[in-house]
Amino acid sequence: MTAAASSTRPSTPPPVPGVDPTAPSRAPSKLAAVAMRARRRLASAARDVPAALALAAGLAAIYLLAVAIRFDGRASIELWRASVANLPIVLGCQLSAFVLTRSLRGAWRDVRFAEVVRSSEAALLGGAAMLALWPFRPAAGAAIPASVVAIDGLCTVVLVAAGRGFARLVVERYAPMLRRRVPRRALLVGAGATSGPIIRSLRQHPGLGLEVVGVLDADPRACGRRLAGVEIVGTPGELGRHAESLAIDVVLASGPGLLAAEARALASDCLGVGLPLLRLPSIESLLRGELAVRPRDVDVHDLLRRDPVRIDDESIGHDLRGGVALVTGAAGSIGSEICRQVLRYRPRKLILLDHSENGLFYLERELRALAQDGTEVVPFLASITDGRRVRAAFDRHRPAVVFHAAAHKHVPMSESNPGEAVKNNVFGTRTVASEAIRAQARSFVLISTDKAVNPSSVMGATKRLAELYVRSRAGTSATRCVTVRFGNVLGSSGSVVPIFRDQIRAGGPVTVTHPEMTRYFMTIPEAARLVLQAGAMGLGGEVFVLEMGEPVVIADLARRLIELSGPVEGRDIEITYTGMRPGEKLHEELRTADEASEATAHPKVIRLRQEAGRPAPGPADFDRLARAVDEAPEAIVAILSELVEGYRPGRPAGRPAAVAGPMCQQAAGRPGTRSAGQVAPAGDRPGRRGRRDPLRGREADVLEGRGVVEVSVSGHEG
Repeated sequence: MTAAASSTRPSTPPPVPGVDPTAPSRAPSKLAAVAMRARRRLASAARDVPAALALAAGLAAIYLLAVAIRFDGRASIELWRASVANLPIVLGCQLSAFVLTRSLRGAWRDVRFAEVVRSSEAALLGGAAMLALWPFRPAAGAAIPASVVAIDGLCTVVLVAAGRGFARLVVERYAPMLRRRVPRRALLVGAGATSGPIIRSLRQHPGLGLEVVGVLDADPRACGRRLAGVEIVGTPGELGRHAESLAIDVVLASGPGLLAAEARALASDCLGVGLPLLRLPSIESLLRGELAVRPRDVDVHDLLRRDPVRIDDESIGHDLRGGVALVTGAAGSIGSEICRQVLRYRPRKLILLDHSENGLFYLERELRALAQDGTEVVPFLASITDGRRVRAAFDRHRPAVVFHAAAHKHVPMSESNPGEAVKNNVFGTRTVASEAIRAQARSFVLISTDKAVNPSSVMGATKRLAELYVRSRAGTSATRCVTVRFGNVLGSSGSVVPIFRDQIRAGGPVTVTHPEMTRYFMTIPEAARLVLQAGAMGLGGEVFVLEMGEPVVIADLARRLIELSGPVEGRDIEITYTGMRPGEKLHEELRTADEASEATAHPKVIRLRQEAGRPAPGPADFDRLARAVDEAPEAIVAILSELVEGYRPGRPAGRPAAVAGPMCQQAAGRPGTRSAGQVAPAGDRPGRRGRRDPLRGREADVLEGRGVVEVSVSGHEG
């Protein structure tokens, strides 16, 4: 019984050497792939059947029209019968030509020159095939001469192009008339020769509800010309006149076609005539088919008083490509942008060090999708105040480049908790810098803030102390230790712009500390670029700052955001001045009195070198500060005052003493820096010294606090 049963079992084939018998066979997967491709082709062919039937009917009609033209409409019954007998050859050749040139799938409403050329190629190819097969036409069709083939080809080219154009005309011009929604009349500005593609793309997206009725071009010689059926009516300077004559509802601006100064002027003109201004995406993206036209609101990035700063990709790529980079504070606004930009240069490994588990989780997911060429993204959950954990990160991964973005950044929070600010900003920096030097990293970049210059806050004093420590280590190690000073970063978490936006959405009031308060501003990408550039060009011991143009009056910034958001100041929403909180400055500075500025290879990056001043605090000073971190805030502030030259704690700071330098000119006294009846002009108040000059901030007497500030203008992100 057992023997019989065993004899009926199929024999197991012997194992093949070098092949895992448990591994799945690849044959089924190949067959499945072939079957899937076949199904896709059949599905595609099925979708083409209606178009092929319609085209066949059209081609048959064109052929019969060619016969009628050839015989002047007087063809006999016998000729018509002969023509019908030749239809299989005509349709076979023409349909095959349209399929081979893929003209069958062209969008009939989207006629362009390329589509016309493709249709012409199909008609000519079909005509050539017909001529080749004409001698073999059936006997019943012998009465039809070969000249009919030429007429048929010409008619096919003309009528197919005309049919496509008519379909597009109906869809774009007449179909919108049947819709209930009336499109907004738009005036296109700044697009130049690319206006045509923009206008056509807007027509193809009627759901956007925009109809371009006029174009403004910077070249006066272009006036009177038509682009995609729309007239160039004037130049951007004539916006007000044409907006009224054309009954414009909205102004469209082409993103790359406008410089920052032109964008500001255009925004002012739009506000003057009460029209919203929408920005269009890059026309290069449109032409590459990567992006559809979808206008967006103008944001504050468009209104910076300068053009965005670019960087030297070659030097940064040489510094980062193929190496290991570590970013502390990686989950913050600045740290995460540094990570994104570092990935562009294809490092071998990118270490994300942050104490925020949730932030690190989402950042890792984002960066893994962006990583290319095998870049390894490694999340490392740690606090920079945990020396053993930080050492483990450096021992395990041996980074060559370190970007230290982790910090406590909020002025009011640091004033209330000075011990925590000292632990994080001073001793956290000391820990990371020391480990970078011990691990023989090639470079260490500290991200600091303009609040570290003649600080009036605990946050600024701790960042200044961190700067001094990094500078002191630069001369004693092979690691290139440099510092980057930021202005205020637009859009970073906790910065003034998101707070203003939230207040505007809530209906106000928008709270500003002081009508004359100014800040230097930079965008998040600019901040990250400056960090990478400093890491690549730094030799050790320097401080780098970005040429950020003129400081921006915070009250002006609030007004622009209100205007661009729709409400009217004074009618729909109010700006209130709440006073300066202890630790805040009226105007920030970019360098100290003992720092000399030097030009660099990058025209927008300035190097600062220490010329004189007190020696940096030594180990005994740091030990004394460490023993005081858990004591009363007054004791901590007292030690900071001893260690940080120029630190003036306890009161809002006014204008610092003027020192010559190469940067921004006086910004005070511009219209919009105060509200009538609230603060007198600067020249009318006693105790004012002269206006300020470059690279340093602006100078005046120390102002007393005026109450609680609702908005604190934050510095860098950590």
